[in-house]
Amino acid sequence: MHITIAKTLLCLGAILLPGITQAAEGSLPPLDLTKSWVGYGSLIIFFLAYILAMLEESTLLRKSKPMVFAASLIWVLIAVVYAKIGLGEKSGHAFRASLEVYAELFLFILVSMTYLNAMEQRGIFDNMRVWLLSRGFSYRKLFWISGILSFFMSSVLNNLTTALLMGAVVLAMTKDNRRFITIACINIVVATNAGGSFSPFGDITTLLVWQKGVVPFAHFFSLLIPAMVNFLVPASIMHFWIPKGRPDARTQAKPLRRGALGIIALFFLTIATAVCFENFLDLPPAAGMLAGLSYLSFYFYYLYSSRHKDELILETEPLMMENEGALDLKDPEEDRHFFDVFHNVSRLEWDTLLFFYGVMVSVGGLSYIGYLTLASNVLYTDLDPTVANILVGIVSAFIDNGTIMYAVLTMEPHISEGQWLLVTLTAGVGGSLLAIGSAAGVALLGQTRGLYSFVSHLKWTPVIALGYAASIATHFFINSRFF
Repeated sequence: MHITIAKTLLCLGAILLPGITQAAEGSLPPLDLTKSWVGYGSLIIFFLAYILAMLEESTLLRKSKPMVFAASLIWVLIAVVYAKIGLGEKSGHAFRASLEVYAELFLFILVSMTYLNAMEQRGIFDNMRVWLLSRGFSYRKLFWISGILSFFMSSVLNNLTTALLMGAVVLAMTKDNRRFITIACINIVVATNAGGSFSPFGDITTLLVWQKGVVPFAHFFSLLIPAMVNFLVPASIMHFWIPKGRPDARTQAKPLRRGALGIIALFFLTIATAVCFENFLDLPPAAGMLAGLSYLSFYFYYLYSSRHKDELILETEPLMMENEGALDLKDPEEDRHFFDVFHNVSRLEWDTLLFFYGVMVSVGGLSYIGYLTLASNVLYTDLDPTVANILVGIVSAFIDNGTIMYAVLTMEPHISEGQWLLVTLTAGVGGSLLAIGSAAGVALLGQTRGLYSFVSHLKWTPVIALGYAASIATHFFINSRFF
């Protein structure tokens, strides 16, 4: 992402990026190293790594590499200090606590992305795209359809997948209409971020809040109306700038491949399992998601066992055409891969998962050093919680919202449930203020190759800010019982 170093340091410095743990075990509190060489060195290491991660597109250096390296260095510095005074075991417990939090998030995302890859393999997303292309919608209808679909799909899927899918539809239908592509992509970014903010599994921010247990599962849906307002206010204004006319219809929808509907049903069953594990058994949602992975494994075994050769050829022919024969039907191993759940696991976005490892473990180290207290005092003692939570949303336009929400959660501020819902909303939708503020925006910047840009998005930031303010006001109006 293209952003100046000065702006990045300013925003990072404003929140001070606290971490996750207090003293893991033992009677002594962690050492205050905020004014030592370890504290200053760890901050510098984290800032430099985060800057390199944001400059991934220009440096071509995967964002996970500097972040994972930074996490290792920060904890090495901490461990050296504690080992010198005979408290090495204490720092080890703190690191394991950080790792445990990440492990739960990792396993949840791993299962979700595996299901999404299986759906993609079975042609579910491609079928949806082709169906929309064959309807012959006008530009204005396509604008609203793509926005509404983005809003509701992102409440179940991750915002990156949703943005790429709807972006592909817009590009496929309107390649020659730059004006429409720009405004439609802005609408998709806003709708995707808004839709993910009211569902416990719709975005990394809500997932973190749910796993932390500060907001009950059912109460997340009280943010549905504020999230809709966040999407509808800017969309209603942008509607009047959409060009008239309609793009040409392209092709006809294709039938889904065998097993597609079953995978969709199992995905919703997996989500239900995760919710039941958390609500009724007091088990982490990740445990329910892993149970859901076993559903998919057994289902793939059934599909493989009941397959027929002619059926396999029919299913894999589109894939072979797209990937120049990537599947060799004479090779039993390739045959098995098409029905192997672990083949879908191998296709995960490992760079993103490792990036979050680096962020979360690094932030855990900064917290253990002592920046938790400093950041908590600045945001939730010196400032009113409402002001602090609104500022958190604005900062999330510059910094990944998952990082911001993780930082807030680890401060553990003493605020009402209404304020927790507020910061969940602002951190989720605040990324829409800038094109680089969310994974959805960054994905479309790369996908559209200049048709949608940082500057074009910035021109609509005041309109998006109106939606941001309106959603906050709506939350206070309809959810006053939580304050």
